Amino acid sequence: MNIDKSLDAKGIACPMPVVKTKKAIEEIESGQILEVVATDAGSKSDLTAWCKSSGHELVDMNEDDGVFTFYIKKG
Repeated sequence: MNIDKSLDAKGIACPMPVVKTKKAIEEIESGQILEVVATDAGSKSDLTAWCKSSGHELVDMNEDDGVFTFYIKKG
């Protein structure tokens, strides 16, 4: 997978990971991939719901020792 932009949202609580993701996704082109790394457990459901409501695709999500990595394709 080709990552076009990466966002470090570790250590910040809801709703800031979604707010920062929204801002970062505006900086890439349609079809490109944004990688978001977060530690807030709520970001799992928040980012999944945000992708559905905003027309972006959550391509993949991994969890490793409390660190969540999301791969979002811009719609």
